[in-house]
Amino acid sequence: MADIKFLNPDTLGKPLGQYSHLTRVKASEFVFIAGQVGVDKNGKVVSDDFDAQCVQTFANIEAALKSVGAGWGHIVQFTTYLMHSQDIAKFMAYRLREFPKMFANGAYPPNTLLMIDRLVQESLLVEMQAVAAL
Repeated sequence: MADIKFLNPDTLGKPLGQYSHLTRVKASEFVFIAGQVGVDKNGKVVSDDFDAQCVQTFANIEAALKSVGAGWGHIVQFTTYLMHSQDIAKFMAYRLREFPKMFANGAYPPNTLLMIDRLVQESLLVEMQAVAAL
């Protein structure tokens, strides 16, 4: 497994949520996971509910990880795209609730959060891209 260290230098201050400022990685291979959304394996949007779309989005990332023999502990970075700034609090609450289950050591990968005009389908509310190290 890759040697992954999440760092929060004092010079950057405390992160504003469930993420770290840096990831230092020594790995033999990287996996780049395209942006995943709240769509099931049949291509159907699971719901118009933000939390339900988050559940499916993370399930899709987990399925991608498992397909290459990896898990949450291999994630070194996320990029998140939200449609509505009003969903930032919901996104933070989701991560606060779920990340301790996914990242049991309490060290969370860096995450860049962006507000965008729209996703590939208008009914989608959140998209997440991930990088993993093996």
